[in-house]
Amino acid sequence: MRKLMNAELMEHDIKLRQMGADVYVINSKMCFVVFLVGSTEIAYVYNVNKKGRYFLERIKPYPLALREFEREEDVIEIIEIDLEQFKNASNSHNIETFIEINQNFNLSLRKFEDLFLYFNVPKETAEAIKSKLGEIDQIIETAKTSSDRIYFKKNPDNL
Repeated sequence: MRKLMNAELMEHDIKLRQMGADVYVINSKMCFVVFLVGSTEIAYVYNVNKKGRYFLERIKPYPLALREFEREEDVIEIIEIDLEQFKNASNSHNIETFIEINQNFNLSLRKFEDLFLYFNVPKETAEAIKSKLGEIDQIIETAKTSSDRIYFKKNPDNL
């Protein structure tokens, strides 16, 4: 099995180099972590490379790259905080809507990338999309200032 994987990696390496890439093969371990919060599955994947660096992503209920960490304890702490936040949010009557909105944002992002990569989109259309994103950002900002904060262990990363 390992010989087959190594042969496939070498083949991929050659093809990518022929395309002009610099390829770095990193031996690592991947961990898949799943929790059930109410009826919502919360899943994470993190990669541990040979340099001891950890790259963490939440993959369910919607994908979100969290970041890279130096120590396993930091990965566990972020998962613990994220899980606490989902447990807290699961008490809300809006949890399904919140998850659906995040899933829709991710789908819209993938659609926009396809639009950008496959079509010559007029500048006016791109500006209209940018304007709508500005409107959404303003709604989020208004919601932040008019809503009661419910989690205090960690400050928001993006608000």
